[in-house]
Amino acid sequence: MDVLADHTVLPPGGSEEGSQLKDLAEILDSDAELLLVTPDGQTFKLSRELRNVLSHASRALGTGHGVTLEPRSALLSTQGAADLLGVSRPTLVKLLKSGQIAFTQPGRHRRVQLKDLLEYQQRIRQRRRSELEAMTDEAAEDDAYRHINGFTETR
Repeated sequence: MDVLADHTVLPPGGSEEGSQLKDLAEILDSDAELLLVTPDGQTFKLSRELRNVLSHASRALGTGHGVTLEPRSALLSTQGAADLLGVSRPTLVKLLKSGQIAFTQPGRHRRVQLKDLLEYQQRIRQRRRSELEAMTDEAAEDDAYRHINGFTETR
């Protein structure tokens, strides 16, 4: 994950710093106009989009999670893409070859756009969610919450 590692920020060690980051996220989420003031007195108004990015980052860091900031157009190697998805590189290559994730191959090496990986993750999440909902509905219809493998739950 070479490309993403360069843009990863790890959470601070102290709980006081984490608390301050959570407080900062609350301020960033407010409707108040926020300005960035440089040491020489220049002021810049923070846009809603930038405030959202900073809010998500400070909230994640405040709860002990690392944050990676990368443009959606970033190209990743197959290893970097596999690391991001949490799968092995051969598994990712199978996904690429099956057409589930778009990729380019300008030379010998495949490259995957970050936006395509994020779209794949979203599709998988939606599919899992709908399948779990269907299974839950089926279990509710069959009264499977109280009857397991033909036995009635007694406790």
